[in-house]
Amino acid sequence: MMGHRQVEQAALFYEFSLETHVPSDHLLRSIDRFVDLEQIRQDLAPFYSTIGR
Repeated sequence: MMGHRQVEQAALFYEFSLETHVPSDHLLRSIDRFVDLEQIRQDLAPFYSTIGR
């Protein structure tokens, strides 16, 4: 359909960053240094699509 766009495209997308939403002194940041999630990521990898869906 050609014509004037009624909805701004920026409204369809958003950016979210944990770095900006989790304060630097939050408890989760101190725990993150000691927790290794690599094995969990490997175990769950087969359940994720290779094409990004």
